[in-house]
Amino acid sequence: MATNSTDKFSLAGISYTSRLLIGTGKYKNIEETRSAIENSEAEIVTVAIRRANIGQDNKEHNLLDVISPDKYTILPNTAGCYDAGSAIRTCQLARELLDGHSLVKLEVLADEKTLFPDVTETLKAAKKLVADGFNVMVYTTDDPIIAKQLEEIGCVSVMPLAAPIGSGLGVQNTYNIRTIVENASVPIIVDAGVGTASDAAIAMELGCDGVLMNTAIAEAKDPILMASAMKKAIQAGREAYLAGRMPKRAYASASSPIDGRFL
Repeated sequence: MATNSTDKFSLAGISYTSRLLIGTGKYKNIEETRSAIENSEAEIVTVAIRRANIGQDNKEHNLLDVISPDKYTILPNTAGCYDAGSAIRTCQLARELLDGHSLVKLEVLADEKTLFPDVTETLKAAKKLVADGFNVMVYTTDDPIIAKQLEEIGCVSVMPLAAPIGSGLGVQNTYNIRTIVENASVPIIVDAGVGTASDAAIAMELGCDGVLMNTAIAEAKDPILMASAMKKAIQAGREAYLAGRMPKRAYASASSPIDGRFL
């Protein structure tokens, strides 16, 4: 049986054991942030460059004091950007602040109400960033055609939404997610919409390489406990995918068939 220690996945040439990626926003305080991340055992931690201080302001608390780059892979993201230009500039700022760091999460939003990706601006930004030497993980819709186009541009991971950001609705279109997974040659990581552990398990059972989440943990009544639950759900969903589920049937099938019975 594949275990969490042996079943690794590769991202931009680096192998990771944990398939849970975690955000740093919405926690009550910095200590809760630290505890939730530690309890999740995530190895990749994403930071919104436009909202969090990682060295831009010397007078404010530096988030890197909690999530040290020596322990975690820091994934700067472009949350809050509504056009390709601002997303590109944000990634360039992140590279400067993190001493040449090239792994980024690209997120270009269409509007403040839905927080859906602006696909046109996302494609434009992805092309520019890849050409500029960035390793781009890209947030997108659950459209299999767009997902494939982003892969062909050179993105190192495609990250379709399960549902709108912060909604907690879970995977709304399992068919599309499965189609994206089946046609991909880069890691597929579900990003946005997860609400509880069963949602994360479903995403992994569909064959996704990982799940990125923030609100589902940060807004739980007990974020520290939820972080632990999500860790276990990711592991269980992955093992279920590798094991291969039984076929669905229209009718009952006895656990103890009558064929060959003694009495």
